Amino acid sequence: MSPRCFILGHPVAHSRSPLIHGTWLAEHGLAGSYERVDVAPVDLPAFIARLRAGEFTGGNVTVPHKEAMLPLIDEVSDAAQAIGAVNTLWREGDRILGDNTDVAGFLAHLDATAPGWDKRVGTALVLGAGGAARGIATGLKARGLSRIILVNRSRARADALVAALGGAPLAAADWSQRDALVAEADLIVNTTALGMNGQPPLDLDLSHLHPGTIVDDIVYVPLKTPLLLEAERRGGIVVDGLGMLLHQAVPGFARWFGITPLVTPTLRARLEADILGH
Repeated sequence: MSPRCFILGHPVAHSRSPLIHGTWLAEHGLAGSYERVDVAPVDLPAFIARLRAGEFTGGNVTVPHKEAMLPLIDEVSDAAQAIGAVNTLWREGDRILGDNTDVAGFLAHLDATAPGWDKRVGTALVLGAGGAARGIATGLKARGLSRIILVNRSRARADALVAALGGAPLAAADWSQRDALVAEADLIVNTTALGMNGQPPLDLDLSHLHPGTIVDDIVYVPLKTPLLLEAERRGGIVVDGLGMLLHQAVPGFARWFGITPLVTPTLRARLEADILGH
């Protein structure tokens, strides 16, 4: 039977994962499918029972189920455990295993866009203290950065995240300090939804940005956020959120369909056209 895979969320109609995986299936001439599955939180255990029974090979998990998935499955990777969220599932017999590929996707896209970045970044400024910030801070720490500063509108959440991740090289700062910290940062990462279409703007003054500073925004609608446009104008190296979405999809596809796909300019162009068309 050909693999049947999914993107699980609530809502999930906006997800572009089917376009990514569908492109790879066609590119490699593989039998199989990848579909959207909308499941309300109350129905999550019942869906897991369907997966366990063999209805699906595996799939991806998006909001609001990433954290809720942890206690419902049989085995969780070190990455997913550290981040506290699962975004990729697969079945082995009647057991369900979970991983988190968001950090790997974030780092792979950063490596591709700014090769060798981790050799020259001393201080990273991370905006936000939610699930995405937790994963990205974990990834930056693993790359050996000497200083990672988290700023969040709620200072208590930033402090809690720093404590949860073991303290140094992580530190928290007040949201009011964010503009001043721009001058100290070699890498700035927006992990919040601020600046996304339909969300309030991200209020960050880049007047003290050093040319060559890397500015990474995990938002990908719009493709180039106001933060990235301003950073580019000031000589920054910009890294968008679409590449992270593409790269995080690779490990799951490899696991379900047995072929490791490539993130190509053609695939990226298809996603860009889809985003611009909406």
